[in-house]
Amino acid sequence: MNSYSRRTFLKAGVAAGALASVETLNLRAEPETATSWVTLGKSDMKVTRLALGTGTFSGRTQQELGQEGFTRLVRHAYDRGIRFLETAESYDESQQMLGVALKGLPRESYRLMTKVTTWDTGDPIAKLDELRRNCNTEYYDIMLLHWQHTGDWPESSRRWQDAILEAQEKKTILSHGASVHGLPALQQVPDNKWLQIAMIRMNHKGVRMDTPVADARGLGNVPEVVERVQQAKANGLGVISMKLAGEGTFNHEDRQKAMRFAFRHAGVDCVTVGFKATSEVDEAIDNLNAALA
Repeated sequence: MNSYSRRTFLKAGVAAGALASVETLNLRAEPETATSWVTLGKSDMKVTRLALGTGTFSGRTQQELGQEGFTRLVRHAYDRGIRFLETAESYDESQQMLGVALKGLPRESYRLMTKVTTWDTGDPIAKLDELRRNCNTEYYDIMLLHWQHTGDWPESSRRWQDAILEAQEKKTILSHGASVHGLPALQQVPDNKWLQIAMIRMNHKGVRMDTPVADARGLGNVPEVVERVQQAKANGLGVISMKLAGEGTFNHEDRQKAMRFAFRHAGVDCVTVGFKATSEVDEAIDNLNAALA
């Protein structure tokens, strides 16, 4: 290779390397937002950082909107980029209303999560099929065991765990986890081998958070909850936060602080918030965008 060709080759290599570095920096500079997609740990399930919940006061708040008002709320959230929606068996008509609100939207464009009540003595497989009919969906992206509130829940819910795994083999459920209440239940989460995803109560004040007795009055143990979240994350679990607004008791400033605390300090992956108005959706997006900035 002559000296001219060699110089040209080296210059081209330097230029290509510089361009690659710039492209890498640009990729890294892409900001995280409320509608960014995040993978929930070892489940490989991707959801948006912010989810729309339908269970405020067991769904009464959303049901009082009526189908038209509720559909408007869901479609507004969808249009703003929220593609993660959450309901539960115990939310009664919220399930069917959500199914109606989502009708016509491409199923692959959003993620749908529900929670099954595990004290039912009936057939778990039949119950899981019933939940799919309730929401008019062929499959759930995430199925959670709802309200696991005792320290022995990994054993007492075993038949429900087995049923969910069977449904996963049939692709009617794509990933699974549990929603926990109370420190004894939460303490079982980080080292649980069955879990892929955990839904955990989280806010900076401890309002409606975990205490030694599930759902007891008084403030929860915030440091221990944060510690358990971080242990769960270290063990490859995805963590979804709930009760971020203290079950609707926080003012605007505290809602902002709760978002920052959950994502910056505790390190949750995403959060579900129950809304009753489109303005609340917009505020939550702004609050989470600020927390992630």
